[in-house]
Amino acid sequence: MNVSSVDCEVAIVGAGPYGLSAAAHLRNIGVEAHVFGEPMQFWSTGMPEGMLLRSPRPASTIADPHRDFTLEAYETASGTAPVKRVAGKTFVDYGKWFQQQIGTPLDQRSVGEVQREGSRFRLTLSDGLPVTARRVIVAAGIGPFRKNPEVFSELCSCRASHCYDGRPLKGLGKRVAVVGAGQSALECAALLHELGVDVEVIARIPALRWIGMHPRLHNLGPLSNALYSKHDIGPAGISRLVAYPHLMSHLPLKPRDRIRTRAVRSAGAPWLIPRLQNVRVSTGRHVVSATEIGGEVELRLDDGTERRVDHVLLGTGYRVDIAKYEFLSRDLIREVRQLDGYPIVGRGLCASAPGLHFTGAPAARSFGPLLYFVTGTDFASREITSWFRHNRG
Repeated sequence: MNVSSVDCEVAIVGAGPYGLSAAAHLRNIGVEAHVFGEPMQFWSTGMPEGMLLRSPRPASTIADPHRDFTLEAYETASGTAPVKRVAGKTFVDYGKWFQQQIGTPLDQRSVGEVQREGSRFRLTLSDGLPVTARRVIVAAGIGPFRKNPEVFSELCSCRASHCYDGRPLKGLGKRVAVVGAGQSALECAALLHELGVDVEVIARIPALRWIGMHPRLHNLGPLSNALYSKHDIGPAGISRLVAYPHLMSHLPLKPRDRIRTRAVRSAGAPWLIPRLQNVRVSTGRHVVSATEIGGEVELRLDDGTERRVDHVLLGTGYRVDIAKYEFLSRDLIREVRQLDGYPIVGRGLCASAPGLHFTGAPAARSFGPLLYFVTGTDFASREITSWFRHNRG
């Protein structure tokens, strides 16, 4: 649906899991939100082919108010066989199906700029047409937040790219260095190895870390339920705290940050271990220089050793900085109280700029790491809906 030069009560910028979930919940209480963007764009264009979701199945459903459009419901409707580990492509197809089911107006044009216009917002779309809205929910995801370390800044994009730049792994060359030790880096290394590429993982941490390597703690009945939540984010104890974002929001900043960073530190899913058995891994090392020489990249590590590769693939994660959302006007950015690039949000995921909400990863500094993951769509959408119930008018 295209919306041209008309007012809408709520504009949602972004049609990924958080934007679609918020739209479904708002429609359920009679608030018609218009969603702008291509459905599941980041997931469909950024994830390398063959990548699987790290989240377990129970944490891979996009939330709707009545749990009618779960991952399992999609599999039944589409005849997709359930599997233990969900493929990225399956999740994209599920998200597009979810959007079709909720019936919320969708405009696939991108938003070029959001700026304040009196008590409203003016959204300029990619074709230049304007839309005005009383409130804006930013659900634009983490794509602009990719971390590209300075040491690689002089390399052209043909020699260095981020894991989620959407480049086909098959075309990166015969020798690839993967920098990082998180799920994306390790899974890309496994996929490259399976393509016959000579690949090496270079990681700063002293040894690779693996998620859920204490299975005994998951099989203690009620005690396990006290230690771990269904979201499977973080180690014993922390997992349970993370499941209560309102509690997280009331913790002092320092312990809240410690919990957040511990819950999402670099680690891989244990099902990658056998796939990486024959992959070279250099831990406790980092790259101090990267130079293109004769169509190759020369890497110098902190121990003085060198590598020659065709491509450097960065699995270096993300750093939230809402100033990197180019569609937010600079004046509007200045209205938002921030903490190291994160907007400070309160009830309803409201920012200090009146009428502006942030959902997903940008809200994680205020409400905890649950909002980095798909499973956080349930809390985020219910929080937004609760605010509208009590403040609409």
